[in-house]
Amino acid sequence: MLIIGIAGGTGSGKTTVARSIIERLGEDNVALISQDNYYNDGSALTFEERTHINYDHPDSFDNTLLIQQLLELRAGVPIDMPTYDFTTHTRSSRTERIEDRPVIILEGMHVLVDKELRDMLDIKIFVDTESDVRILRRILRDINERGRTLESVHEQYMHSVKPMHDAFVEPSKKYSDIIIPEGGENEIGISFITARIERYLSDL
Repeated sequence: MLIIGIAGGTGSGKTTVARSIIERLGEDNVALISQDNYYNDGSALTFEERTHINYDHPDSFDNTLLIQQLLELRAGVPIDMPTYDFTTHTRSSRTERIEDRPVIILEGMHVLVDKELRDMLDIKIFVDTESDVRILRRILRDINERGRTLESVHEQYMHSVKPMHDAFVEPSKKYSDIIIPEGGENEIGISFITARIERYLSDL
C-alpha cells in the first residue's frame, strides 16, 4: 500500500489535487481520507465553549485515531472513518466505510506536522498557494458550506488561521518530497505525481 500525504494551508487546493489524482487513477485504486474528519469530538462541551476552540492548532486533531486507522488499512482491514459536523463543532454519529486500496491519500493542513503521522507517509506533498487566494476560497467555503458569517470567518482567520499557518503549516513544507504551486490548477505537477503512482500500481 502507498500512503500519500497532501498538506498545505487552508484553501490551498489540497482536496482538488487529491480528487484530480483519484479521477485519473480511479476509485478502485485510490481511497481518500480527510484529516478534517478527525477533529477531536467536542460534544462534551457547550456550543459556546466549542466556538472558542482553536481549530487551526495541530492539537485539535485526534491523530491517535487517525494513525490507528491508517495502520488498519495498511493491514488490509476496512475502517469506519468518522465524519465531522462543522456547523455544531462535533463529531457526527455517521461514519464512512473506507476499504483498503493500493493507494491511500491523506489530505489535511497538518499531515506533515506530526512526526508519527508524517513517518507513515510514502510520498509527502505540499500544496503552496498564495495567501490572498487561500483566504478568498476559505471565505466562500465557510459561508456556503459551513454556515459561518463573514465576520466570524474574518475573526477566525486573524486570530487563529493565519498565526497557526505561520507557526505550523508553512514550516512543515520542509518535510515535503514534492511542492505543487497553485494546487489543482497545476496540471504538470498533478500529472507528475499521477505518473509516479501509476508506476507503483504497475509493479503490484
